[in-house]
Amino acid sequence: MGKLIVIEGLDGSGKSTQLDLLYENLKNMGIDCKTVSFPDYEHESSTLVKMYLKGEFGEKPGDVNAYAASTFYAVDRYASFKKYWGQYYNDGGVVIAGRYVTSNAVHQNSKLSEDKWEDFLNWLYDFEYEKMGIPKPDKVIFLDMPIDVSQKLMTGRYKGDEEKKDIHERDTEYLEHCRKSALFTADYSGWDKISCAKDGEARTIDDIAQDVLKEVLSVL
Repeated sequence: MGKLIVIEGLDGSGKSTQLDLLYENLKNMGIDCKTVSFPDYEHESSTLVKMYLKGEFGEKPGDVNAYAASTFYAVDRYASFKKYWGQYYNDGGVVIAGRYVTSNAVHQNSKLSEDKWEDFLNWLYDFEYEKMGIPKPDKVIFLDMPIDVSQKLMTGRYKGDEEKKDIHERDTEYLEHCRKSALFTADYSGWDKISCAKDGEARTIDDIAQDVLKEVLSVL
């Protein structure tokens, strides 16, 4: 079996950037690896996810319950594993993923009241890791970015066009609740947390990348 490293974080936390930098850093060190990202928008397996995020099942995240929405993402991951990276992983390859089951754990759990969070996480991990049979991560790194900072970064990404944000990205109340859920989930699940902001401003990309690399090398 290989190694599976997951980079997780809320919208605007810099997951994609850190995924790319981690890949480059590992390659430069002579460590062969492969990257995957979720949802897998390039393939049909993400169709239901795209419909959900566009608001076709309801304009607010809570219009689709946590369990139903989780299945959309889970099927996308299962298809990706079976078709594109499962053999590489099973042959001992190092896979680094931008988002994973961990995203369901953060975003869908936040739709529920706090007294139901543990039950949902237990259901989710059993559903995806045991029932569906996709791999458990060897390490999850949660990039913790305060919502006010991430909103500024996303506005810059979309050049001020707020309409480009999906139903999650533009709902700041939902994102604040997501962060609370994420911090609980990270502690409950044993994830490593990296703070991505200091004194109300985002830390530099390179500083965060060095912290990420250090965590990853501890399991390779």
